[in-house]
Amino acid sequence: MATTARATVQVDNADVRVTEWRFAPGTATGHHRHEYDYVVVPMTDGELTLVTKEGNGAGKIAAGQAYFRKAGVEHDVRNDTPREIVFVEIEMKR
Repeated sequence: MATTARATVQVDNADVRVTEWRFAPGTATGHHRHEYDYVVVPMTDGELTLVTKEGNGAGKIAAGQAYFRKAGVEHDVRNDTPREIVFVEIEMKR
């Protein structure tokens, strides 16, 4: 079992939650379900492993290339690479 990636909440109010995620090699978020729509802004290039009930998949990210997902996504996100991967997640509560 992987150790937990480091999550640093930067903003958390009635409208949004902004969290910086730092994935050292071998770390993961743990299985979770997103209760809000969210945007991810990668700070580094890399490839994360996405673990879902359908199986594992690769999630390539590129620094500065944001993407959006709707609420309801369920997965574990793992860093199976030899280098740190960092992104900022912005959850829209309203």
